[in-house]
Amino acid sequence: MAKAAILKPSDLASIASKKLMAEAEKDLARMRQQEDEQKKLQEAFMSREIHPDAPDRVNAAISTAAEQGKNELLIIQFPSTWLNDGGRAINNSESDWPRSLTGFAKRAYDYFSANLQPLGYRARARIINFPGGKPGDVGLFLSW
Repeated sequence: MAKAAILKPSDLASIASKKLMAEAEKDLARMRQQEDEQKKLQEAFMSREIHPDAPDRVNAAISTAAEQGKNELLIIQFPSTWLNDGGRAINNSESDWPRSLTGFAKRAYDYFSANLQPLGYRARARIINFPGGKPGDVGLFLSW
């Protein structure tokens, strides 16, 4: 039976390097998958339309919230990077923040303006988290 050769220090460096490369490749593949998923979510958000059952859905949601003693409801949550200013106007509480909305958020706000605001509802937008100290997700809230 042949004896196994003892690994040389240069062999160990090669083993460690191969392991690090394999982990880096896995991380890169995971990051690409996450980027693809985010891109698909953003594309869906940008093309999404107001559902024809919106009045029924709004009534159900606000009725449930009112039964729970709430006077505000989170309607939509999405990344601030999907706004045309990255969330600056909302974060700074600028009065013209609705102009920064894009995609479904803009359509939802337009729906609010046409159908809910005349009834006395109010809409607010807030940055609801700050990962790494930067604006993260935006929440659009309906209040009464």
